[in-house]
Amino acid sequence: ERKRMFGRTWIVGISRRTATASELETNRLDVQATKWMSYALYPLGVAYAVYSLMYHVHRGWYSWLLSTMTGYLYAFGFVMMTPQLFINYRLKSVAHLPWKALMYKAFNTFIDDVFAFLIHMPMMHRMACFRDDVVFLIYLYQ
Repeated sequence: ERKRMFGRTWIVGISRRTATASELETNRLDVQATKWMSYALYPLGVAYAVYSLMYHVHRGWYSWLLSTMTGYLYAFGFVMMTPQLFINYRLKSVAHLPWKALMYKAFNTFIDDVFAFLIHMPMMHRMACFRDDVVFLIYLYQ
């Protein structure tokens, strides 16, 4: 639907195309995988926060909070990558994974690895880069 406002034509609204059965199944599996991963993530996140508070040296509460939130960010990155693996496994197909998305993941993984080796960075960030490698290798295997 097109609307005329402020002297310009704007395209407004949501596509009225209905989802196919395979798209609905993919969306259902995506929600299921994300929910299962979050069930594992929340207790592990709390355990990491307590472990960091008890066994790591921090300059203050702000330092502890920043360190813990960084760990959560890396964990959420993992949670956002794994549903695609679950979908591929359950559907026994990778046809729904677009070629452009796979190439983006490949280039992103390669560039992250190069910078992880060449630039001084915290060990947790390097582990996150190599975690992406493991997930990408599983993508390639599938």
